[in-house]
Amino acid sequence: MTISKDLLEVKEYTSEGYKPVVDYDQWRVAVLNYCDELLPEKIDKMQKHDQTDEVFVLLKGQCILFIGEGEEDIADIHGEDMEPFKLYNVKRSVWHTHTLSEDAMVLIVENRDTNLDNSPEKDLNEDQRSQLVELTQNLWK
Repeated sequence: MTISKDLLEVKEYTSEGYKPVVDYDQWRVAVLNYCDELLPEKIDKMQKHDQTDEVFVLLKGQCILFIGEGEEDIADIHGEDMEPFKLYNVKRSVWHTHTLSEDAMVLIVENRDTNLDNSPEKDLNEDQRSQLVELTQNLWK
């Protein structure tokens, strides 16, 4: 016997990149899978969310969460090699981006209205871009 979709909704996302999977009231659950644009040598910007925190959970593979210090400008960049099944809460207005291994899958929980209008992006300079590559090499030896 199949359970009615009124009682249980089952979703999945297995393609490359980011995809919202469930939206409900004020929150959204999304999946981020590997995509070429998140290779460390291709990352050219960071973003922040001015109205919400954002939670990341590594489900499989590897993911480095890059955190940028600073309000308007990004001063220092740090890398956190995520551990599976731990919750990483990026606080409101903190610059961030990530790189993923080809087999990675990351669960994201965020406000439903998170979009480019309330999530400014900041271009990275050449030194900052090189720093992302270096951090990745050091963390994924």
